[in-house]
Amino acid sequence: MTNTNTPPYPSIGVVIPAAGRGTRAGAGCQKAYRRIAGNTVINRVLKLFRSWKTDCPIIVVHHPDDTALLDASVDRDANIYTTIGGDDRPASVLQGLRFLASLDQSPSHVFIHDAARPFAPHQVLNRVYECIVKEPTVGVIPAITVSDTLKKTDSNGLITATVPRDGLSRAQTPQAFELQIILDAHERAALSSTEYTDDASLFEELGLPVRIVAGDAQNIKLTYLEDFEEADRSLRLRNNQRKLVPDVRVGHGYDTHALVPGENTIICGVNIPHDKSLLGHSDADVGLHALTNAFLGTIAADDIGSHFSPKDPQWKGASSDMFLRHAAKLVSEAGGTITHCDVSLVCEKPRISNHRDAMRDSVAGIVGLDRSRVSVKAGTNEKNGFVGREEGIIAFATATAVFPNGL
Repeated sequence: MTNTNTPPYPSIGVVIPAAGRGTRAGAGCQKAYRRIAGNTVINRVLKLFRSWKTDCPIIVVHHPDDTALLDASVDRDANIYTTIGGDDRPASVLQGLRFLASLDQSPSHVFIHDAARPFAPHQVLNRVYECIVKEPTVGVIPAITVSDTLKKTDSNGLITATVPRDGLSRAQTPQAFELQIILDAHERAALSSTEYTDDASLFEELGLPVRIVAGDAQNIKLTYLEDFEEADRSLRLRNNQRKLVPDVRVGHGYDTHALVPGENTIICGVNIPHDKSLLGHSDADVGLHALTNAFLGTIAADDIGSHFSPKDPQWKGASSDMFLRHAAKLVSEAGGTITHCDVSLVCEKPRISNHRDAMRDSVAGIVGLDRSRVSVKAGTNEKNGFVGREEGIIAFATATAVFPNGL
């Protein structure tokens, strides 16, 4: 298929060979379908790539006996495909590459990733991708430098030699290649009896360059039963620790209203004698409107206008305390607790300092907070702009809400 993407921005597809039997992991189902901390290994791999690139095609190559098991083990989307693998890993990778290349919009490059490596950090994926952006025709693999002393033994376990570790690295996945080049290499290899343990070996045998980028110790391959047991323990411990950490969110709000001739101005629920009033569909309480937006921001619930449209006649002249109560109720229903709010007012007149404490008491009463958790501040605009000309007032607000067990 014709690829419309050209370097330096290669498009990516993913092939995940999962047709092996995984006998070293002990009795039970194939290791890709085993659960760790409540989720299957293969589904964790899919979520890893889907959270990295939201729409890249992913090909899962599975054993013909595992079709129903795979369907029950993964969360599918429109860009996750499955195909039957071959008798060994190279044959399965070849099937996945063929499938990927047959798509209507096949990608320029492919990441080939082990089905039993669910913990590859996004930083590793980014390093691999950045390398192929710079060198599109070079194979790229993540790897970790060998730090242990290596010993070669005979069949009886006796050491026959110490292997120099200089320049040695432990290969990981995903391994990335230009799709057509690695597909051609696999097609040729399928006609020979050559054995290899990873896809980069094909590039090496053909004399094609392969570059190493830094891998990560987290990016382990689950192979033996103890690997799964340790992964399960670690994930459950991490999840339990996260549940103890509160989810603290801060919402920001802004509002402005024009000043027109009048007898009073309502700000933060306090009626202030003044020769001007704020103009608006409701009572135009600029302080409570900004704070309402801040409350809604903590739960990503749009803005005040989406809840109380200025075109709706039922809100004509409405007291803005009902808007703030509504937003506070939504936060509570979402599991949150408002712990602090702060309003900053920008105006030349009226003088806010004479009414600050009354405003704090007003907001505290509406929201149900202690007065010590409500801040109201004010400043002028130094006679600049429409605020300086006493044509309007601006309000900024922040609200802090805590959502237990939010992570």
